[in-house]
Amino acid sequence: MAGEVKTYDSMDVTTIVDGVFLTGYGEDLVTVAKDEEQFTTAVGAQGDVVRNKVNNPLGTITVTLQRTSPQVPYLDGLANSGKLVPVSVIFSGTPKETNIATQAYLKKPADREYGSEAGDKSYEFQCLDLSMN
Repeated sequence: MAGEVKTYDSMDVTTIVDGVFLTGYGEDLVTVAKDEEQFTTAVGAQGDVVRNKVNNPLGTITVTLQRTSPQVPYLDGLANSGKLVPVSVIFSGTPKETNIATQAYLKKPADREYGSEAGDKSYEFQCLDLSMN
């Protein structure tokens, strides 16, 4: 007999940038990643192993919005300003996940692509203090 079936719902994802709730997500919604591993290892000449804690708080949050999202002009303006803002990505499904950066900035405005269909726009936040809980 198969195990219990779980359900994922993309409606459980919320992204908030400086108090503004993002809407009109693209297909990929959002990705949250630390920029570096939590630990590294070093091996000495005689085989002794040392595990080193990496204290790098940097991370990246990438948000994908549809071209028609009402927040596209806001994010493009934010990217051009270089302003530091808080960013939160919350998944309220099971298990609940909270990703918070109190200081983040957009690396650049979204690329602009024009074709026969409206494409998505990707925004990459450099997080200076990313916490993933």
